[in-house]
Amino acid sequence: MFDAISPHLLQTNTPVLEIVSRLTLAIVFGGTLGLDRELRQKAAGLRTHILVSLAAAIFTLITFEIFFEMNELMAEPRSDAIRIIEAVTAGVAFLAAGTIIQSGGTVQGLTTGASMWLAGAIGLACGGGFYIIAVIGTLLALVVLYLLGKVEARLLPGDDD
Repeated sequence: MFDAISPHLLQTNTPVLEIVSRLTLAIVFGGTLGLDRELRQKAAGLRTHILVSLAAAIFTLITFEIFFEMNELMAEPRSDAIRIIEAVTAGVAFLAAGTIIQSGGTVQGLTTGASMWLAGAIGLACGGGFYIIAVIGTLLALVVLYLLGKVEARLLPGDDD
C-alpha cells in the first residue's frame, strides 16, 4: 500500500505508538467533556468536543515534527511552536464563540463555548505528551461541569447552560 510513497514521508520523530497514544487520549478526554454537553442537549456536544480536542492534538504533533525537522535542516532553527498554539487557541475560540447566542436579554451557550475552548487546551496537552496536565485538566473540568452544575441548578433554577 505504501510502496509508492517515499519512506521519508512516513517517518516521524515521534514514535508512531506515541502518536496513537496522544491522539487517542485527546479523543477520550475531549469526549469526556463533550459527553456532559451532549447529555444536556447542547448544540456542541460529544463529536464537536472530540474533534476540537483531536485537531488541537494533531496541530501540536505537527508543531513538534516541524520543530524537529527544522533542527535537522538548519544550524540555527527559527521555528516558534508558540505560534501554532496561538493559532489553535484563536481557532477554537472562534468556534466556541459560535455556540454563544443572545436572545431576549439572556446569553446562552457560554459554558459550552468554554468547554470547547478547554477541549482545545486538553488536546494541545495530549498532542504535546503532557498527559498529567490533560488528566488533571479533564478531571477539574468534570468537577466544574458536573458538580458545580448541580450546585448551580439548586441555587439558580432555570439557568442550565
